[in-house]
Amino acid sequence: MSKVIRVKYEGGVLKPLEPLVLSEGEEVEVVIRRRVFGEEDYRELVDFLSELPKGKAELLDLVEELYLEEALR
Repeated sequence: MSKVIRVKYEGGVLKPLEPLVLSEGEEVEVVIRRRVFGEEDYRELVDFLSELPKGKAELLDLVEELYLEEALR
């Protein structure tokens, strides 16, 4: 079984943000990938939104705002 979950790193420990269905002592494999909205994600989303019907300019503005917020972190 494979499942992607979000976790928070606190005090040197990865803490799941949702319940896990695991047996006590069960070992699992963990892949760590930071959640970052990068320039490539931004460009792909802008390309996608630009193909939507006109009148969606507010979505493009929102995407740009979110991208800039992430870039400033």
